[in-house]
Amino acid sequence: MNSIEINNLSLNFGDVKVLKDLNLSVNKGEFLVLLGASGCGKSTLLNCIAGLLEINDGQIYINNQNVTWFEPSERGIGMVFQSYALYPQMSVKGNLSFSLKNAKLSKDEIEKRVKHASEILQIESLLDRKPAALSGGQRQRVAIGRALVRDVEVFLFDEPLSNLDAKLRTELRVEIKRLHQKLDNTMIYVTHDQIEAMTLADRIAIMRDGLIQQLDTPKIIYSNPVNKYVAGFIGSPGMNFLKGKILQDGKPIFKLEGGWCESPDLSNYKFQETIKVEKEVWLGIRPESVVVGGEAENMPVNFNLEIEVFEPMGADTLVWSQIGGQEFRFMVDVNTSINVGGTLTVGFDPAHASIFDLESEERL
Repeated sequence: MNSIEINNLSLNFGDVKVLKDLNLSVNKGEFLVLLGASGCGKSTLLNCIAGLLEINDGQIYINNQNVTWFEPSERGIGMVFQSYALYPQMSVKGNLSFSLKNAKLSKDEIEKRVKHASEILQIESLLDRKPAALSGGQRQRVAIGRALVRDVEVFLFDEPLSNLDAKLRTELRVEIKRLHQKLDNTMIYVTHDQIEAMTLADRIAIMRDGLIQQLDTPKIIYSNPVNKYVAGFIGSPGMNFLKGKILQDGKPIFKLEGGWCESPDLSNYKFQETIKVEKEVWLGIRPESVVVGGEAENMPVNFNLEIEVFEPMGADTLVWSQIGGQEFRFMVDVNTSINVGGTLTVGFDPAHASIFDLESEERL
């Protein structure tokens, strides 16, 4: 059963088309993340679902009810914004109960909902404090609690963690995941942070220029991106892209631009179209799929590279190098001995790579 259904939604700001005939279905109880770079339309889409923006065309259904022209208060949603937007003169309890008082709920019901939300978010000891006396993480918990007390089936999060430091973001990310597991409500979460998306989502919708590029589970998007944009956006560090050609000489092989590195026979790998002779492509390989040293010598593709820069990252080290003038990054264990100017044997299996058309950038 779908909790939210969006049909052929379009939104223009003057002559600028922000959302373009967009369709999206969100399952009941699903945690969906809208992911993309700034300006891709993800927050705009969330605001359309919330009723904060008037759309130009299309329909929005929440729990099988057409809410396209409903006011935000009539849509049965709770929303958490990037800014905490708390009333500074009110205590935490006052902030949590404010919307309930306006809705003219009974005093007992208000007390019950505030108590329930504060227990779930572990802010019972903060109820008498004012926002100025809270940390950033505590304020965001209160902002989430203000949505939680409304007892709705759909929650919308608009980059709620972007104002917090890295440690707090990690902690609250876990809290939001626990919250979803406890409540089992439908949640739509907007972020530009792909780590947040991968760790939180049941499914991710990657957006670009007002369109959804790919909608699938984190695992499928990571391993089978539909195009070069999605492949480059998901993964940290990002995927390597090597320009070259697919040559059809009895068997398809990838030849790197520069002419000195060829892959083995690719006949066993499934392509979505017939590969033409000397078809120009991008070969994408993730840094974590590259192996080094003796293990690399047993890989179908291997070569020696000079180390240009390396970045210690704790358990691993990210190494920057070049293949035929093209940037290439890979990971090594922190105990691997490396020096700038030194060389390493690296290799990978083409089965772990992706091939994209050079012009359309679609996955082949």
